[in-house]
Amino acid sequence: MILKKPPASLKGELTRWLIELQPGVFVGNPTQRVREELWKKTTRRKRSGHVLQLWSTPSPQGFAFREHGDSKRQLTDFDGLALVTLIDKVPF
Repeated sequence: MILKKPPASLKGELTRWLIELQPGVFVGNPTQRVREELWKKTTRRKRSGHVLQLWSTPSPQGFAFREHGDSKRQLTDFDGLALVTLIDKVPF
């Protein structure tokens, strides 16, 4: 999971199941049930910022993903391939 601006209490909960490699970057191999619960906790408590969750699957790229919140970079599913889409917010 990659989080931008996570609250300290949320980081503490995530480190019970995952290792924080860098600030906001959590890595691990939890079960599907744990992954779902972490996602619920993260999206419920995350008021601003961005959350990206990736996990390994038997797909062409070898992973699946989901994200929540605002970011300039978003992963977009294009016929089963994850592509990075840059979102440029142009002021009016």
